[in-house]
Amino acid sequence: MNLRKLATLVSAAMITMLSGCGSIESAAQEDCTSIGWQIGSKGYEDCFKARVYERKLDYSNPPGDKPSPSLL
Repeated sequence: MNLRKLATLVSAAMITMLSGCGSIESAAQEDCTSIGWQIGSKGYEDCFKARVYERKLDYSNPPGDKPSPSLL
């Protein structure tokens, strides 16, 4: 296998792995565009900021909660 084919294979594998992992920002963008906001409009920007804030709250630990190490 030559170097070019290997580089193409590695690139394709990376894209495949990363495409399954969405970010908070990409989910917020999808939320706002799915309800009809156009990217770049004032309404979209407000929606995006609100959705990012909500999702960060959803994925954060409750106040005072300290993560403990896994026993596994």
